Amino acid sequence: MRVLIQRVKRASVSIEGHLKGHILDGLLVFLGIIDDDNDDDIDWLCRKLINLRIFNDQEGIMNLSIQDIGGGLLLISQFTLHASTKKGNRPSYIRAAKPDFAEEMYDKFIDKLRSTSGLKVETGEFGADMKVDLINDGPVTIMIDSKIKE
Repeated sequence: MRVLIQRVKRASVSIEGHLKGHILDGLLVFLGIIDDDNDDDIDWLCRKLINLRIFNDQEGIMNLSIQDIGGGLLLISQFTLHASTKKGNRPSYIRAAKPDFAEEMYDKFIDKLRSTSGLKVETGEFGADMKVDLINDGPVTIMIDSKIKE
């Protein structure tokens, strides 16, 4: 399971011109799932996300978590995070989980984030053609993979 996290001043997602979700100060999280992901990956990544100290304290040092600032979370499914570009110029998405399994894991991830963080968690729609708008704060962009915990 892989997440791409962007610290944002604001972020929103629209589907067919209709606003689906939006947040102010917080994290825009793109989530990519592979077939061997499990509940342990969800638990570990959710803990990482809500405790990651990437928000500035009063001295301007990244020392605060999303929970410390009471920020929002916008979670978007993103199978392209597992793209392989080793051969040729057309990415391969063979590592990305099949839709049925990926959607189940995406829903579990949302539930876990909501239950453990106590924060506002907005989402896109699994499998939809989404338009994401954001103002990256910093910019701060971080990739975390649950299979690489070292």
